[in-house]
Amino acid sequence: MDHPPFRSAAAESDSSSGPVSETERHRTPRRDRLYEIDALRITAAVSVVVYHYVFSAYAGGMSKVEFPVAGEIARFGYLGVDMFFMISGFVVLLSAWDRRPGAFLVSRIVRLYPAFWVAVTITALVSVTLGMGKYPVTLVQYLANLTMFNSLPDIPNVDVVYWTLWAEIRFYALIFVLAWIGITRGRVIGVLWGWLALTFLLQSGLLPASVHSLADLVVQSQFSHYFIAGMALCMVYRFGPSWQLSAIVLISFGNAVYRGIEFAGKVGTRYHTEIESAVVVAVIVAIFIVMFLVSLRVTQRLGRPWFAIAGALTYPLYLIHAHVGFIIFDRLGDIVQRHVLLVGMLVLMCLAAYAINIAVERPLAPRLKRLLTPIST
Repeated sequence: MDHPPFRSAAAESDSSSGPVSETERHRTPRRDRLYEIDALRITAAVSVVVYHYVFSAYAGGMSKVEFPVAGEIARFGYLGVDMFFMISGFVVLLSAWDRRPGAFLVSRIVRLYPAFWVAVTITALVSVTLGMGKYPVTLVQYLANLTMFNSLPDIPNVDVVYWTLWAEIRFYALIFVLAWIGITRGRVIGVLWGWLALTFLLQSGLLPASVHSLADLVVQSQFSHYFIAGMALCMVYRFGPSWQLSAIVLISFGNAVYRGIEFAGKVGTRYHTEIESAVVVAVIVAIFIVMFLVSLRVTQRLGRPWFAIAGALTYPLYLIHAHVGFIIFDRLGDIVQRHVLLVGMLVLMCLAAYAINIAVERPLAPRLKRLLTPIST
């Protein structure tokens, strides 16, 4: 998922962030990178990868390689996406706070697109040449995917995992609007309460189906509670706890549990198995506790600079692992011992992610930023 640069969280007194009170200046965090977030991100990414390789690939008929014992644990790995969304709520608001809207937009484009273009291209080529027709990709589909907006005209994703990028982009749009009007403590809290209210309105089922679909394009009621909680905890990180922020986090937690149990039922139905609700709730509780500790700066002492190296692999690893991995498992499952194949695949995908980071993201990001910066000013 997304990994914005951890710039200063200090709000600048300019047109992009609005006036800054003395209280805000006093409580502004130091210019430290949150290395513990990098550790959480790579943990979430690996959990999703293991979920796909060990559980869903076989359960969904995409691989002949079964892991009957490990699959009982790996089936909960999809909850890594829940952590991704909560981390995004935290760090994207943090990184946008002292940026003008144009600079924020450029930072998102620079961060997301170079690795994505390469991953889509590799996945499309492997799918067409080695996928044995299981993962057809048309030219129109490929070109539409390169924009990341293919969901608008309802064009299928080249890889199953790309659905989360569409959720992230819609969240970025909200942060862009906030940056445009000026990010302040009061405005963010107001947006969070409003977002929560709209979430419950959509969940109530009172709106007509057509209105519901259009509204949910913005609200994202299935996962909005994670973005909301992450943003609220970012506010705790910046300004300290308050009753409003605590209430927002608690309400979001309650909805996360409610929707999490509901979603677990859907996952179980899809794969003809049972996803135990108690475990799902325990994982959600753990996600909220860990992020709450991050917001209180309790975890800062645990951060290590080398976590940033692992964190840099998160996004390309997430993008490249799924369909390419399924195809390799399908091709080699009858030849290579399954545990050897699993370890080999994890190593291969981490190396591929590292290669994308070194050969694509690092050299192209500054060039793309220089190209786009004049447009954003």
